[in-house]
Amino acid sequence: MQALVWQGKNKVEMVTVPRPVVVEDRDVILEVTGSTVCGSDLHLLHGSVIEMEKGDILGHEFCGRVKEKGSRVTNLNVGDRVVASFQIGCGECMYCKKKLSSQCEKTNSNSIEYAMYGGHTAGMFGYSHFTGGCKFSARLLNRSF
Repeated sequence: MQALVWQGKNKVEMVTVPRPVVVEDRDVILEVTGSTVCGSDLHLLHGSVIEMEKGDILGHEFCGRVKEKGSRVTNLNVGDRVVASFQIGCGECMYCKKKLSSQCEKTNSNSIEYAMYGGHTAGMFGYSHFTGGCKFSARLLNRSF
């Protein structure tokens, strides 16, 4: 598949990367049919957000069709069209249960954000390791599961 990959400050490229696979029983794999760039992406491009690594796949605003899903995903079917939120919530922690998923306790394990600000946000798709959102970088996709 094709992905927009950060190659360093002010440099991105479209690169062929392996297709993702369902790893956990709550995973969903989307075929992205639409995406966009917003102003916050410029912070990544220009290197103002820390914890970017060469090879990170960018993109946190997208929509698509469900291609595969884990066994515990019961509210979606293969073929469903969805819009993805940029934030990644676990759905089970105290914040997610209170519908405050932007503060999810489980999806961003980066300790630097906590050290800098005394707290952390939820993980954010394709938005640096600082926000836990590059877990699906080219390096991870190349791993054998």
